Amino acid sequence: MAKTDWKAKAKALKKKLKKLGALVEEKPVAPVAAAAKPAKLVSKLAPKGGFPALPVIAGVEFSAVEAGVRYANRTDVMLVKLAPGTAIAGAFTRSSTRAACVLDCQCKLAAKVPAGAGAAIVVNSGNSNAFTGQGGVDAVNAVTGAVAEALGLPAARVFSSSTGVIGEPLPYERITAKIPDLVAGLRDDAISMAALAMMTTDTFPKGAMATVQGDGGEIRIAGIAKGSGMIAPDMATMLVYIFTDAKIAPAMLQKMLSRHVDTTFNAITVDSDTSTSDALILAATGQSAAGPVKGPVAKAFEAALHGVMLDLAQQVIRDGEGATKFVEVRVTGAASASDARKVALSIANSPLVKTALAGQDPNWGRIVAAVGKSGAEADRDRLTIRFGEILVAENGFRNPDYSEDDAAAYMRQDELLIGVDLGLGQASRSVWTCDLTHRYIDINADYRS
Repeated sequence: MAKTDWKAKAKALKKKLKKLGALVEEKPVAPVAAAAKPAKLVSKLAPKGGFPALPVIAGVEFSAVEAGVRYANRTDVMLVKLAPGTAIAGAFTRSSTRAACVLDCQCKLAAKVPAGAGAAIVVNSGNSNAFTGQGGVDAVNAVTGAVAEALGLPAARVFSSSTGVIGEPLPYERITAKIPDLVAGLRDDAISMAALAMMTTDTFPKGAMATVQGDGGEIRIAGIAKGSGMIAPDMATMLVYIFTDAKIAPAMLQKMLSRHVDTTFNAITVDSDTSTSDALILAATGQSAAGPVKGPVAKAFEAALHGVMLDLAQQVIRDGEGATKFVEVRVTGAASASDARKVALSIANSPLVKTALAGQDPNWGRIVAAVGKSGAEADRDRLTIRFGEILVAENGFRNPDYSEDDAAAYMRQDELLIGVDLGLGQASRSVWTCDLTHRYIDINADYRS
């Protein structure tokens, strides 16, 4: 068989194709570039303008580093150094399976160690150090002990928090190895770095501030928080740190904090799940030029503190996992404060109500059902329901003038108010929640991946 001249045949075929106009490019085609990783979505309910410009609080310094606690290439540990004389108050999860760091903080606050030596807070994300037995206790002691040594503080004045996956040992050596860098990087204007370092499924860092005119000078308050899912009353999967330069006694600071936890951080719910790791620490450095907090200044300061707490709590709901609606459930006319709370939370936690909100469906029958199952005293024939200003039902029956089209149009808004009056008394309660979307399932199904 004659040897085939393949090169000649190929050359002739290429010439023929080019002549026909089929060959438009002889250069090899470049490989298709890999698709870029999509940018992390920021909640549509996030405050406009991004992270606020928070004031510097005299006597407070911050730093943050990448330690690789769980993920590479992300800032995941933050340190706060507090000046000598700082008063500290706290509130924590009531979970019976709370993490070692929570138990440690509670013990240290109960011990009431004198504030003369200053204090510190160290926080990691990626691992909650919860359900980790004695190893979790050892990890807390190693981290807080290393911070205490580096800053020259008593270990009893170093508080720690951890957030992330439950049940996995905390690789604390990765944190202690970074303490020299954390100490070297301390700055009074780095609070935003601290807010970023403690995020988990959050889509944006959370901050709030207030100022109060004290006797002889201004008093400043600045706070940061993290939280997005596993959010329910009795705290939530959230960490909150609030700082002020006020001169105030620890006992008064704790009383103010405790009074307002119930109507702020314990009045929000994303999914009715309480975390093992929640912590709220409030620190007052006493370095304002203003005199001690007392009299009318104390009232103004407490009101401002409540405002910061409520702002941070509501930002957590605005960042609820997969949320597209920010919802206030306002219950009035209850026979008792306890009943008002039961009804509000029954509505706010109802999967049927929350999915209707996601579908922009004014299905008020689900609200009736949630009231009925709450366990609170209720009378069908005294019940009034509103969507915003729209009167849906009263006296146990649908309002004759109710328009489903108007209600459906209202449900398309990003921020909603569900009003329920029980008609039985004077007690009231508001809680804040969000809708339940498929995105919530996606986030939590892949959380450990």
